[in-house]
Amino acid sequence: MNITRRDAGIALAGAAAYPALFAAPPRQTTTYLIPSLADFSGPFATVMPLFTGARESVGTWWNAEIGSRIGVKLDIKAYDTRYDTAQTASLWPGILAAKPLIGFALGGPDTAALQQRLPNDKVVMILGSASNGFGWRPNQWILSTRPTFVHEFAGFIDWFQRVRTGGNRPVKIAMVTTEASPTFADMGRGTAIWAKANPKTVDLVEVVYVEPQPADMTLQVRRVFNAGAEAIIAPATPQQAVAVKRAMQALGRNVPIVFSMHNSPTFMAKAMGGIQGLEGDYEVQSGVIASPDPSEPKKFYDMLTAKYGLKTGWSAIVGAGICQALLLVRAVEVAARKHGGDKLTGEIMYRTLMENTFSTADLFGFSSDIAYSIAAPFPIYKPKVNIGWVTGGKMTAVATGVPIPKVERW
Repeated sequence: MNITRRDAGIALAGAAAYPALFAAPPRQTTTYLIPSLADFSGPFATVMPLFTGARESVGTWWNAEIGSRIGVKLDIKAYDTRYDTAQTASLWPGILAAKPLIGFALGGPDTAALQQRLPNDKVVMILGSASNGFGWRPNQWILSTRPTFVHEFAGFIDWFQRVRTGGNRPVKIAMVTTEASPTFADMGRGTAIWAKANPKTVDLVEVVYVEPQPADMTLQVRRVFNAGAEAIIAPATPQQAVAVKRAMQALGRNVPIVFSMHNSPTFMAKAMGGIQGLEGDYEVQSGVIASPDPSEPKKFYDMLTAKYGLKTGWSAIVGAGICQALLLVRAVEVAARKHGGDKLTGEIMYRTLMENTFSTADLFGFSSDIAYSIAAPFPIYKPKVNIGWVTGGKMTAVATGVPIPKVERW
């Protein structure tokens, strides 16, 4: 079912949605632990404050305006996994002992560490990043707000080929990633398999595998230029994306770089001396494109900064953290409405996510509708991608709701 639409500009919207639930103040409040897996000392240490800040500000808003009225408080506690599978696995027994209700996942390492455990542990985790091929299995308890990275890249390549060539020939694409992370390695493998199955759409000239923080990529970028690459997808670490841009500058040549959410141009702008240094580059993801233009997501973000302690600039990664948190708190609302705020369990939260559709209005425009099935740990029905483009010195949503072509499981 769809949960009730709310006005993004009214912080007390949850009360209007369920008047019977909020008729009288509760006699007591039940506090639930929400583990927030994070990376404060690994490859994403520079962006993690944005992500966790977004999660926490949504939690603060929800606790004050909605949770306080239904007798539920969410205690969001960060755990530093260093974006490392072994570290996540070592931390999990202690987290589990604290009896978490539902949690925030981070990416490939914690998916690899936990996905086989969570169905037995009865703790469902919400992933704000895109999903991955090795997690594409039925009956999973780490649920992404987005389809796989490869779905998103396929949607972009299909769109770019039509724009660039009029659909008359395959477009030449290169990718830069790393084998140092399960998710980043999976991006390269999955994209290569999809490209091989779609030769009329794309000629994948090379998948370049380098270390997460390369000192210089001039040789590799020269090689893909010589192969005729018309765009370079650089969706892994921010450091790789900077290295690709520096190599282009050193070579005096330029093609668009295609970024993902976690290294988007609105975030990379500071490292590049301003967003003008990313003119012509793209951002590809199924979440919100962080354009400065007025929008429902921007309005909600502005409210969080004004009233609920969000201290980060407007960017795609902040939008992803907000979306992740909104899905989690909306699921808690629906579960509390049905079962009572003092009776929630991890298994109830999983069933709530499986049985309900969370609309784009419920999520204040930070995502298209989200509905899950046991077939895949991400929204699998009619997935879409949004495409941002840096033009005129600002991020513009150049294409939204772009249908993603068929992607076979790899």
